[in-house]
Amino acid sequence: MPPRSSKFREDSIPCPGKFIRPAPTHYYTYRIQCGEQGVLTYEPYKSHLLPLWRFRTPSIAEKSSTALFDEFLRFYKEDDFVGMDMSRKFIQMGMTRSKRYANYKGGRKYDNGKNGEKVERDKSQGHEGQGDKLVASGIFKEMWQRCREHEGYKVLKERYQKELKNWIQVHESEEAKYIKQEEGEEELRDMPRRKPPGEAKEKVKIKEEDNTEEIPQKQRKKRKTNHA
Repeated sequence: MPPRSSKFREDSIPCPGKFIRPAPTHYYTYRIQCGEQGVLTYEPYKSHLLPLWRFRTPSIAEKSSTALFDEFLRFYKEDDFVGMDMSRKFIQMGMTRSKRYANYKGGRKYDNGKNGEKVERDKSQGHEGQGDKLVASGIFKEMWQRCREHEGYKVLKERYQKELKNWIQVHESEEAKYIKQEEGEEELRDMPRRKPPGEAKEKVKIKEEDNTEEIPQKQRKKRKTNHA
């Protein structure tokens, strides 16, 4: 069998593997945020979805946006809002990144200024691939709108926000109790130890006996004479 060409590999979208939803302690660390924020940092969803995200040509954008939307629907069936929202973010990023490549040759929107500040470049016209990137952006935009209008997405989003609020309240309360308990135990460790009554009397007795040993021998003889 002849080897696959590099073009075939570039145009193909890999089959998404099995995904295991993280435990609640990690799941509820997700924040919806604005736009695409967190899309390239929140694991394990980022590593699961990133291989599906491509936009070099309209053909690739079509396959990529479809694959990401399929994952969006799969996460919906599994009641996984975080997965749905991360799929939505990747689709949205396909729309915005391909639009940037359409507006700026090489996809670079900013240059570095003299003092290190970002300076926006002028939009370029007629550069190679501009038309393809505009079409690709439109393909992702259409899929992004389907995500936003999906009724199941809206329902799970509202449910997640309530679950997250309850999770934070419960675990912040538990954490506060734990911290209070730890602080109380620390205070007890720092307090001076109270001596048992028996131990205190024993120490007094020993002290008195020590004092007797310190009385000079002449004073002891005087005491004996007085008693006589």
